[in-house]
Amino acid sequence: MSAEVNFDDFEMPDPLVFTEAAALKVKELIVEEGNPDLMLRVFVSGGGCSGFQYGFTFDEVVNEGDTEVKKEGVKLLIDPMSFQYLTGAEIDYTEGLEGSQFVIRNPNATTTCGCGSSFSV
Repeated sequence: MSAEVNFDDFEMPDPLVFTEAAALKVKELIVEEGNPDLMLRVFVSGGGCSGFQYGFTFDEVVNEGDTEVKKEGVKLLIDPMSFQYLTGAEIDYTEGLEGSQFVIRNPNATTTCGCGSSFSV
C-alpha cells in the first residue's frame, strides 16, 4: 500500500528571516520612490574592518540564481555568493537613539564590527 504525498501542502522554511518591520519599511520606501517593481537586494562584498560587509540596494530585476524571500507584499533578493554567508540570518529594521537602519543579525559571523555592517566568518 502506498500513499501519495502532495508536497505543495508543505511550506519550506525561509532560508533567512525578513522581519515584518523590515518589510514594512521597504514597502514604505517603494511607495516613496513611486516604482512598484522595486525589490530590496541584500548582498555581501569584500571589505569593511572585519573582512566582509553587508550592502543594501533596490533592484528591479531578479537575476538567475537569486533567492527570493517575500513578506508583506515585498521581495528581498540575495545573489548566490551572498546567500552562502546569509543563510539563517535575520534582516530587520530598527529605530533607536542612534538612528534608524536596516540591521542584519547573522549567526554565521564569528566577529562583527561596532558599525554593524562588517563581519568575518
